Amino acid sequence: MPSIERVSAAEFGSCVKELAGLLADAVEGGASVGFVTPFDHEDAAAWWRAQAPAVAAGSHLVWACREDGVLLGTVSLVLASKPNSRHRAELVKLMVRRSARGRGLSRALLATAERAAAEAGIELLMLDTETCSTAERVYLTGGWTRYGIVPAYAGAPDGTLLDCSFFYKRLS
Repeated sequence: MPSIERVSAAEFGSCVKELAGLLADAVEGGASVGFVTPFDHEDAAAWWRAQAPAVAAGSHLVWACREDGVLLGTVSLVLASKPNSRHRAELVKLMVRRSARGRGLSRALLATAERAAAEAGIELLMLDTETCSTAERVYLTGGWTRYGIVPAYAGAPDGTLLDCSFFYKRLS
């Protein structure tokens, strides 16, 4: 049975290699998670390393889903920094290794992040995802509200422009 644990600031650096492997797997599999090809493990590691200051500051929270010591998935919350928006956070980089999909791990990661946000006093979560994707179905069936679709908002890994759906979920 997989376990989901928050990655502490102290252990984040030692997790970068695994997180990079997961991100590279997602991009290679065509996931629209903010990157275009060519994109390799070192590119992914550089992105994760750039998150280290925010992880250390507690404004970027990361969870890891592992089974038998193998990283299968991750999700992050990015807390808002403006005084008038501290009640909200953005859910980012919900990813499950392609070989582990179809086991409910994305829903478990999502529920973990939602629970942690509520416990931290966050009242509103936001996210965006590729329209008509598997991820969108997870959010639509998970109680999230789609409030709009923006055509050609983001590029797929191959550079094709994709429509993106924007969601929110009230936690209070």
